[in-house]
Order: sequence, then structure tokens, then C-alpha cells
Amino acid sequence: MTSSEAAQYRSRFRRVPEVVGKRGRSGWARMTSGFFQAVQMTVAAVGAYVIAERLLGHQGPIFAATAALVSLGYAKGGLRYRRVLEVSIGCTLGIVMGDLLIQVLGHGEWQAALVLLLSLLLARFLDNGAIFTTQMGLQSVLVVLLPPSQDGVFARSFDAVVGCLCALLLAYVIPQDPRREPRQDLSKLIVEFTQVLTDCSRAVSDTDSRLAWHALVRARQTQPLVDSVRSGLTASREIAHASPLHRRHRREIDDLSESIRYVDLAVRNSRVFARRLASVLNRVSLSDDAVASLSETLADLSDAILSLDHTFSASHPQTRESYLRQTRNELISVAGRLEPGLMGVRTMEGEALVLLIRPLVVDLLESTGLTHEEAIRHLPTLGGR
Repeated sequence: MTSSEAAQYRSRFRRVPEVVGKRGRSGWARMTSGFFQAVQMTVAAVGAYVIAERLLGHQGPIFAATAALVSLGYAKGGLRYRRVLEVSIGCTLGIVMGDLLIQVLGHGEWQAALVLLLSLLLARFLDNGAIFTTQMGLQSVLVVLLPPSQDGVFARSFDAVVGCLCALLLAYVIPQDPRREPRQDLSKLIVEFTQVLTDCSRAVSDTDSRLAWHALVRARQTQPLVDSVRSGLTASREIAHASPLHRRHRREIDDLSESIRYVDLAVRNSRVFARRLASVLNRVSLSDDAVASLSETLADLSDAILSLDHTFSASHPQTRESYLRQTRNELISVAGRLEPGLMGVRTMEGEALVLLIRPLVVDLLESTGLTHEEAIRHLPTLGGR
């Protein structure tokens, strides 16, 4: 082994604790965030088994527990009722299909293949959902391959119905807090957004176009976070409007949905700004006054967006309103500076950067509840002092 190879191995070995620690923290975060759903799935599965065994008198009603378990499952954005219903129907139809066909075809390998093929084709005919098709095919082939039930024809189908009803009942009556995952995803998005603006601020102060390109790359990578927030809010609205336990949160979730529209627009504008900034820093030298004012404005804007994160994370209405006023005031302070002459910007390229910040700030002001007309009134008139 050469000295360079030995150095590489030592470097990789030194990184092992860091990698293990990162994996451990990530796993712990997933475990804690999925704890409620794990409890819910356990209660549904065991409850369905007990009901089928003690009330219906079935022996070992494993399909009751299985149907409840797969119907709930882990889902991004909490429990979405359409998904739960889709899996429940697919699971139940698959078991009914298997029970029905074994009465005609009997047990065996070729029978299992035929039942699986017919179940998959029927599932595709009924619905184009991948989960629906998979569950229907899986449950039907299990019915054919497992030993016959001692409780009579279609006993396993009744077990599946019991399991699915238990899953739907828990999903409707006791869903997890619909605000939790959207808040977490929105917080991650805002942290990345603030880092984009911080990198842009450093790029201006250091006249480093590479930092601006890094900011652009980071800004482009925020789109999956935006999509995740939107997906989570769709599920949250569904829960809040259907579950009696969380209907009181409908207004807050609607406010979050409205805010994310404008945060998304602001993030998109930051991508345009970062790309333009990299180009300007490559070709033009900004004056000292322009560098200082642009860098300070971007840093203050980043701080204001962090205040917006506190607004979205607050659970108490009065606390949320307090953070909202603070964020709005900070953004208004930034907006009032956005006139090239006031900022000491004299070149056309520098003016273009200021003009790109203006709509970004307007989007953020609208995310705090201002109308478009109210937001633009806080911008200074171009060319005037």
C-alpha cells in the first residue's frame, strides 16, 4: 500500500464517527417524527385483530391486522384520507378476489399466478394508483397461497373489512396534528432561503462570484422543499376540514397555505438574483458604497426571513401575531432602502441588482398578510430621494 492510499484510508476512517453520528441523528429524527403514526398503526392492527377474533369468533384473523396496518402505513404529510381509503379498498378487494377464485380454482401455484394476474388487471381497470394495484395483488395472492381458513368462505374478507374500518376510524377521529409536518418543512425551506441570501451578502462584500454561484445552486435545490411543503399542506387541509379534533386549526393552515405561495415566489426571485449577481461580480466592479449597502441589505433581509420562520412555528395566535408584526416591520425597513441612488449604486448593473431585490421583498411582505398594493407602497420611488 502506497503512502497516498494509506492517507486516504486514514481520512475515511476519521470520517466514520461523523457519518455514524449523522446517520444516528437522522434516524432518531425519523423515529420521533413517526412515533404517533407508529402508535396509531399498532392500535389499529391489534384492535382489528381483537375485534375479529372475539366479536366475530374467527381463528387467527391475521388479515384483519394486516389490512389495518397497510391501510394506515407511513405517509408524508400525515394521513391522507384518499390514500387510506384507496389502500383499504385495494386490500379488501384483493382478499375478496382471492377468496372468490379459490372456491372455483382451488389452491396451487398456477392458481396463485392466475389470481394475481386477474387481480392486477382488475386493479388497473378500477384505479390507476400504484398503491391500490399493489395491495390488491398482494392480498389476493396471499389468500391463495396460505392454508384455507377454518372459519368458512369469505371469513378473511370480513377480517379485511374489519381492519380497514379500524384504520379509517383512527385516521378520521385521531389523526396527527396537521400543522406539524408543514411547519417542519417550511422551517427547513426558510433556513435554506436565508442561507442563500447570506451567501449572496458575502459574495457582494468579498466580490466573490463563486459564492454567488454557490448561492444559486443552493437556491435551485430548494424546489423539493417547496414541493414538500405544498404536498404537506394539501394533506393538512384535508385533515383539518374532515377531523373534528383539528377543525379549529383550519384558519392557521389556510394562512400557511397562503404564505407559502409568496415564499415560493420570493425563493424563485432569489434564484434570478443570485444568477445576475454572479454575472455582475464577474464583469463589473461596484463602488465601496454600493458594496456596503447591498451586502447590508441582503444580510438584513436574511434576518427578517428568520423572523418569518418564528411566525410560522408559533402555535399561540398572539405569539404568532407578535412575530408577524416584527417580521413585517423588518421587511418594511429593508424595502424603504431599495432605491439605487439612496444605496450609492451608480452603475447600470448595480441598479439591476437593486431592482431584482424589490419584487422579492414585495413577495415576502405579501407572505405576512399585506396586499400587493400595500406592499409596494413601502418601496421608495425610483429616481427620487
